[in-house]
Amino acid sequence: MRIAVAGGAGFIGSNLCKSLIADGHEVICIDNYVTGSKKNVATLMDDPAFTLLEADITEGVDFQAEFIFNLASPASPVDYYKLPIETMMVNSLGTKNLLESARKNGSRFLMASTSEVYGDPQIPVQDETYWGHVNPNGPRSCYDEAKRFAEALIMSYWRQYEINFIIVRIFNTFGPFMRLNDGRVVPNFIKQALTGEPLTVYGDGSQTRSLCYVDDLVAGLKAAIFSEAKTEVVNLGNPNEMSVLKLAEFTRRACASDSEISYHPLPVDDPTRRRPDITKAKKLLDWEPKISLTEGLNKTIAWFKGELN
Repeated sequence: MRIAVAGGAGFIGSNLCKSLIADGHEVICIDNYVTGSKKNVATLMDDPAFTLLEADITEGVDFQAEFIFNLASPASPVDYYKLPIETMMVNSLGTKNLLESARKNGSRFLMASTSEVYGDPQIPVQDETYWGHVNPNGPRSCYDEAKRFAEALIMSYWRQYEINFIIVRIFNTFGPFMRLNDGRVVPNFIKQALTGEPLTVYGDGSQTRSLCYVDDLVAGLKAAIFSEAKTEVVNLGNPNEMSVLKLAEFTRRACASDSEISYHPLPVDDPTRRRPDITKAKKLLDWEPKISLTEGLNKTIAWFKGELN
C-alpha cells in the first residue's frame, strides 16, 4: 500500500513510518520539522520505499496515497504553549487540506486525536461517548479545542462527502525517539533521574496517567487504519492507571538514581485523571496493549542513555 504519514518525523510518526516500511508498504513521510526531526527517520532515508517530503500541511501539499495518517501537530504542553496559533492551524487548516486529498483520491483517513478532548474529566474512566470537561479559553485550549475542531471537521466532511475515516484518541504514550526536553512526564522523569536532577512533580502527585508504550500504540494505529471500522472514534491507550508520584518513584528506581523529588504548583487545567476505556478498541480492532510499563520503561531508559552520551 502507498501510505502518507503527516507528522512522520515526530515521535509517534517516526516509529509508525519504520513499522510500515518493515511491513512492506511504501511510505510518504510529510513533516515541516517544527517539533519533528529528520534524524528520527535517518535510518529510512536509503530505502526506496520511503519518501521524505518537507512540507507544511497548512499551506497544502501535493501527494497521492491510499491511506493517510494525520499525526501532524505539536503534542507536548511545552510545544503548544510556545506555538499556540501554529497548533490551532495545523489541526484546522492542515486537517482540511489532508481531508481534501482524501476526498479527491478516495483515501482512507485516520485522525490522531487525543485524550485531551476529554479535558479534566469528571468521570474516572473515559470512554468515547464522554463529551469532556474542557476549558475553551485556558492555556491548553489551543491544543484541546484544536483537536475537538478537527474531529468536528472530519464529521462534517463525512456528512457532506462520505469520506472513509476513523478517529483515534491517543492517551499518554512513551518510548524511544521522544525528545530529551519534550516536557511530558516520562521523558522529564527519565532525563532528571539519569542526570541527577530533582524529579519535578506538580501538585501532590496524586493526579494519574495511563501510559502506553509506543510499539503498542503503533500496532493500534495500524489496526485502526486497516480495519473495516468506518465513521468510528476509538480510544487507544493503556488502561493501567498510575499516580504521577508513583511513576516518579518507579522511574527513579528503574534508573538506579538518587535524585530527590521536587514539588511544584499544579499547572492550570492539568487533568487530574487519565484512564481510557478501551472496550471499543478490543471489539473493533482486536487490539490491546501487551508491553508492560517495566519493559517499556527499561527500553526507553536505554534509548535515553544513548542520547545523553
